Amino acid sequence: MEKLILSEQEIVNAVCVYVSSKKQVKPQEVEVELMYDDDYGFSAEAYVAGRSQILVKANLIEALRLWLEKYTNYNPYAGIKLILDDEEGIIAHIN
Repeated sequence: MEKLILSEQEIVNAVCVYVSSKKQVKPQEVEVELMYDDDYGFSAEAYVAGRSQILVKANLIEALRLWLEKYTNYNPYAGIKLILDDEEGIIAHIN
């Protein structure tokens, strides 16, 4: 199987689905901002019902695994690598 590349929007969608399943809300009720910091790496801030939650890289990987399992035919436990791309923003390579 060839390598799958998820765009920044697809990662945001995955995080919305992940957070909505944890908070018992619709994915449309979740807002997500992806972030990268040289010291802390990849993270995201999710907003639900006026409250925010910080998600670390492990949470992002878990969200992507949930996304892969629900919406693709890819193995959710395949290698997932987050990449900061100068042109495309934060993307994910799935092996």
